[in-house]
This record gives sequence, structure tokens and C-alpha cells, in this order.
Amino acid sequence: MHIRLYTKTNCPLCDKAKAVLTELQADYRFTMEEIDIYEDDALLEKYQLMIPVVELDGEEIGYGMIEKEMVRKRLRRAQNS
Repeated sequence: MHIRLYTKTNCPLCDKAKAVLTELQADYRFTMEEIDIYEDDALLEKYQLMIPVVELDGEEIGYGMIEKEMVRKRLRRAQNS
């Protein structure tokens, strides 16, 4: 499983989302890639009001306030499929 975390600098919600994902890596095997939306104009346009955005294997699963239990459920479902 692969998670992309779309972020920007000076973003407390992004820091919280990264902490949640890092905690979940203790229970689930996935790689995590952090992408700064300010490095790509298309991403900036797409996500600027949604940051942070969590994408699991190409599917957006959450944005803004990232809840640990929501991500856990999606990881469990992906792991079992």
C-alpha cells in the first residue's frame, strides 16, 4: 500500500496528518510519500483549499482534519482486499 500526503509548509493540519500516518505505520505496512503542493502548479490549483490531502493507492481518502480511525478503517479494508 502507498500513501501520498499532499502538504504545504507552515501547515499545522499537515503536521497532525503526518503524525497520524506515522503512528499507523506501526500497525500497517505502507509507504508514505509527502508532496508539497507549492512545487507543482496543478497540485496547488487542485488542493490549495483542501490541504492536507491523504491518498491511498491513488484514491483520495481524506482531507483537512485527518482522523486516525477513518484512515485505519481504509487501511484495514485495503489490506484485506
